[in-house]
Amino acid sequence: MKDIEQIKSLEEQYQLKTYAKFPIALERGEGVYVFDTAGKRYLDFYGGHAVATTGHCHPAVVKAITEQASKLIFYSNIVYSTVRAEACEALVSLAPAGLTQVFLCNSGAEANETAIKAARKFSGKPLIISMREGFHGRTYGAMSITGFEKYRIYPPGLPGIEFATFGNAAELEQLFGERGAEIACVILEPVQSMAGIRIAPPAYYRALRELCTKHNAVLIFDEVQTGFGRTGANFFGENVGVTPDIITTAKGIASGVPMGATFFHEKIAAAVKLGEHGATFGGAPLACAAAKATVEVLKSERLAEHAKVAGAKLIDGLQAARLPGLKEIRGLGLLIGLEFETEAKPIIQKLFERGVITGSSEEKHTLRLIPPLVVNENHCQELITALQDVLKE
Repeated sequence: MKDIEQIKSLEEQYQLKTYAKFPIALERGEGVYVFDTAGKRYLDFYGGHAVATTGHCHPAVVKAITEQASKLIFYSNIVYSTVRAEACEALVSLAPAGLTQVFLCNSGAEANETAIKAARKFSGKPLIISMREGFHGRTYGAMSITGFEKYRIYPPGLPGIEFATFGNAAELEQLFGERGAEIACVILEPVQSMAGIRIAPPAYYRALRELCTKHNAVLIFDEVQTGFGRTGANFFGENVGVTPDIITTAKGIASGVPMGATFFHEKIAAAVKLGEHGATFGGAPLACAAAKATVEVLKSERLAEHAKVAGAKLIDGLQAARLPGLKEIRGLGLLIGLEFETEAKPIIQKLFERGVITGSSEEKHTLRLIPPLVVNENHCQELITALQDVLKE
């Protein structure tokens, strides 16, 4: 077995450098824990970018992947597939009423590209409204609608994009009043994760729905992180009584096997014709087996309900701990941001040294908690104790 220095050397030599990495090489995972090549255990409160929804290597997901791999790893959408049909049925069963069609792809960025493409096609209008400090991916179109300038590094980007302030319904109302005839869609993360876990008041999302309906614009929720139980509901809109026209998702959809999906309201799905879109690897049998198993685990273990209860208890525990320097706790379900008076990176590093993995954000004082949805009270107390120890130093 290669040691960490050998592994690091190989990756540095051959892999394009796009991420700053923790100095470990992970070998395996189980539930809420991952283990490095030296055998050290880490409590995972980041989930590999919110991906490990059902926990690392959930037995039901592993079984589904293993069985499918022994039968058929891949064939494209040029043929029908039993497992693809069953996966689509399972995925749509979680979606809000009216969102009856799903396009399967490979990532959240691709799901968002699909959404804005379909919105322009359906509406016949050019203008896309996105939110400042929203994040939608790193492909060209997804980068163009991302609201952080640091990610829009390949100018000029797609034409016909305007940015609005997240949570400001009056600004959007004015924009629609001035340019409503041009607006094809509004796309937003209902919880701005990279911005430090920002949530708007429920009235904001309802106003968005009313404006889009009034002006025949498509409302798109980017639920790449918030979907599949993360916020205590299957999808975020259930929390505020709002159904968008399109939902994009990825991350935890297949418990770590690469997959993205775009859910369409039936009226928008009808506007997309044969040959106008596609993805070679979208809906691959192996990914579909993992997605179907993930949905089954979400339902049988009631993970959305668990996320709602566990997240509330975790927030209560963090507040009761009276952590020094903790300024604010924001979040919903198991998508939580801790804003400190000082920068979060040193705290994240010290937690890592104690065997706890957490995440940063573009808001430099905010630490993000995005654990697998199977966390229990003992795991949460382990995190709180580690935070107490770190913040005392």
